[in-house]
Order: sequence, then structure tokens, then C-alpha cells
Amino acid sequence: MARPRKPLLSTDRIVGTARALVDAEGLAAVSTRRLAAELGVSGPSLYNHFRTKDEILEAVADSVSALVDLSMFEDGRDWRTALHDWAVSYRAALRDHPNIVPVLARGPGRRPAALRLADAVYGAMVEAGWPPAQATSIGALMRYFIMGSALGSFAGGFVDDASAYDPADYPHLGQAHLLAEQQEKIDERAFETGLTALLDGLALQFEQVRQRA
Repeated sequence: MARPRKPLLSTDRIVGTARALVDAEGLAAVSTRRLAAELGVSGPSLYNHFRTKDEILEAVADSVSALVDLSMFEDGRDWRTALHDWAVSYRAALRDHPNIVPVLARGPGRRPAALRLADAVYGAMVEAGWPPAQATSIGALMRYFIMGSALGSFAGGFVDDASAYDPADYPHLGQAHLLAEQQEKIDERAFETGLTALLDGLALQFEQVRQRA
């Protein structure tokens, strides 16, 4: 019986393996030697697809950007609803792959999926009636907010030890030790609260834009 052939090395397979490493162990875990071992190939064979580790991480980042739903900018939703739904999808992708956020935070660079994302947001805002300069600012603002929310958990930053929050030192943190056990609920609520406030503020600005038009 013929021995089963090893799966052919491909860009998608390299990126998928690198993404799994980043998810499990962080950015520092990715090296060409480690990837080659995980893939069962020789190190030099990776260079047929990527020249450097940075190129691999850029591709991993773009694979996460590609997970973000952009359909809301094409199906007739108003600009506010579209921004809300896109922000929720974007945050979900980053929440599932938080270790890649520092690479994504550098900006889209030449990454195709990231550029399609930026193009969709900017184009939708301009089409909705926002002046180009403000449409650019909205894209930047949303990116700051979404990526900031993905950099770490607010609730998870508190320890579950009540003695850490002596009321003599922290009179208003008597319940802080309970936050960690409700981390997901608290963080989701905080994100929605901030997103609603942000969109409310933009809606007020949009009314001013329409009045000036």
C-alpha cells in the first residue's frame, strides 16, 4: 500500500498554522523554524511563500481582517446601523484572535482584506452624506474604539480576592473582586455602552452636516 502523501505546503496552510500558534502562544511563538516543525517541512521551503516572519504575521493579520463581515455596507442599512453591525463583527473577530491585535494596530499597509475593510467603511460614509474628511475621521475613530476594546478585558483585570480591595484604600471598589467572574457580560455591556454613545455623538454631528448642506 502506498504511503499517504503529506499535504502540499500552501500559503493558506502556512497562515492557518501560524494563526493557531499566535492564538495559543502569542506573537513570539512564531518563527520559521517553529512553523516548519509544525508543518512537517524543512525551513527553507517556507521561503517559497514568505520571505520573512513579518510577512507571515502580516498574512495572519489579514486573515483575521477577512473574517469581518462587510455586507452591512452593501445591503441598504443606514450608516449608523451599518457602523454598529460592522463594529460588532469586527470586535468578534478580534476577540477570537486577540494576540494578533498589535499587528493589526499598525494599520492596513498593503494587506488586501484590511484595505477592502477600510474602503468599505469610507465609501459607505461618503455615500451616506458625510464629507470625505469626516468619513476618514469616522473610520479612524471606529478603529481606535474597536481595537482598544480588544486589547484586554476590563473586568478580567481585577483579581477575585476581596482582600486586594481594602475599603480603607479603595472605598468604592468593595465589589471589584466579583468582576472577573462576570467578565464576558461586563465587557460586552461596556462595549455596547461605548458604541451607542459614540454613534449617538456621530448622529448629532450628522444632523449638523445635513443642515449645512
